[in-house]
Amino acid sequence: MADLVLRPSWRFLLRHPAHFVAFGGGVGLAPFAPGTCGTLLALPLYWWLGPRLEPVWFFLLVAGLFALGVWACGVTARAIGVSDHGGIVWDEIVAFLVVLYFVPATPNWQVAAFLLFRVFDILKPPPIPYYERTFRSGFGVMLDDLVAAFYTLIVLAVAKTIIE
Repeated sequence: MADLVLRPSWRFLLRHPAHFVAFGGGVGLAPFAPGTCGTLLALPLYWWLGPRLEPVWFFLLVAGLFALGVWACGVTARAIGVSDHGGIVWDEIVAFLVVLYFVPATPNWQVAAFLLFRVFDILKPPPIPYYERTFRSGFGVMLDDLVAAFYTLIVLAVAKTIIE
């Protein structure tokens, strides 16, 4: 049975490891734009991990983080009573790590990637609403941001082709 916690607190996050993960270690408790804060958290994580991991290890890590997110976001969404609560930011963190891997490591490209990702994550162009309706579990929470990441990469690839 869901707790129907509409305004999670540190106490809620510390009650279960899944809640702590889903809320990005507390970043999701930000009073304003928690999804944006979660996306921002991916930047220092990538700057630290990206140069240290070979591509295969990076993608294995991201796959593991995605699987962890399916579990954590599912458990947390059920506990809160909302399928994709705004404070659940693990999906933004993992999806934006994928985007950062493919984006040139320059401030201009990373800022453009950040802005585009946030636009796609907020506006949710098709088929994102379909996935949100179809998959209400942790997988659905994670999947919609992966689609936003895909859209971001498509736009950036087109922009890179035009610029170069």
